[in-house]
Amino acid sequence: MTMDEIIDFVAGLDGVLTLKPGPGDGSPELSWGDAFFYYSPDGTVPANAQPFATIVTKDHPGDDASRLDRPDAFRVNISAGKEAFTQWTGHAPRERAGAHESTGAHESTGAHESTGAHESTGTGADPGTADTVIAHPVYGTLGWLAVVNPGPRTEAAVRELLDAAYRLARARHERRAGVAGS
Repeated sequence: MTMDEIIDFVAGLDGVLTLKPGPGDGSPELSWGDAFFYYSPDGTVPANAQPFATIVTKDHPGDDASRLDRPDAFRVNISAGKEAFTQWTGHAPRERAGAHESTGAHESTGAHESTGAHESTGTGADPGTADTVIAHPVYGTLGWLAVVNPGPRTEAAVRELLDAAYRLARARHERRAGVAGS
């Protein structure tokens, strides 16, 4: 998957605001070339919500384990929820990797054995490995998943995880709007 394919996929979901910072828009230079996805049906950056997914194109201070300084490297980061995180990593977000033994489910088939872990979880894996779903190297404890340069093994999973993150962001927005409208 290319960065543009991911952006097009997410932009095709109802109510998504895609921010692509660049020169002259007031954003910090470090964010130029990255992409941020919000659920925002009114098209404005939500004051009280984080993006549900991002794409980063370079290493950030304190976040260089994915080695995005390589040519054409990027990482998609996805907040798909605790259930998806646990399904892909074999552990809850705040638990350390390896706390539960993985039985090694079938790679990219969606089939799960007793722990629900996938073979390509990246549990203990090098965060710079391409085309592997892993706990985000910095925000994994908050339930974020990440994939460096998604490819054939993870394309379907990335689409499913982005859709799950979108649905969660939309549900949060609707709950907040319902509370505000009460």
